[in-house]
Amino acid sequence: MTTIQLSFHSDLNASSEELWNWITSIEGIGQELRPLLKMTAPTGIRRLQDIEAAPGEPLFHSWLLLFGFLPIDRSELTLQQLEPGCGFLEQSPMLSMRLWRHQRTLTPHNGRIRLTDTLTFEPRLPAFVAKWFVRTLFEHRHAVLRRTFGTSGS
Repeated sequence: MTTIQLSFHSDLNASSEELWNWITSIEGIGQELRPLLKMTAPTGIRRLQDIEAAPGEPLFHSWLLLFGFLPIDRSELTLQQLEPGCGFLEQSPMLSMRLWRHQRTLTPHNGRIRLTDTLTFEPRLPAFVAKWFVRTLFEHRHAVLRRTFGTSGS
């Protein structure tokens, strides 16, 4: 088993509240993923907070669709922690991963808000393929965040 850890951050020109609303909305998540992936969600769910679930209990099942139409993975979206305005810790069972852990934090940094994604995963696929895909996806997500909210150039 190969455990991989990757980290990404962007210093954004937005308030914690604005970023919190973005990172917990299905629309914001979708905008970050497009056009590479689409994450399905039950009809009527607009924000992660719309679903009452205890920490560690699945919120919903989601298909991950490559380019918005080709199913490549399935996630049982599960939050371990949800701290409004600060971040979340997701640890979701996935078909492609023995372990998928995604921590996203919002912290003040030099007059901006630093959004940090830390990913720890154990792929079922060859490690180099999974690492390349996850790195490409999160570099894309952070590029979308920087275009949307502006950045300090970090």
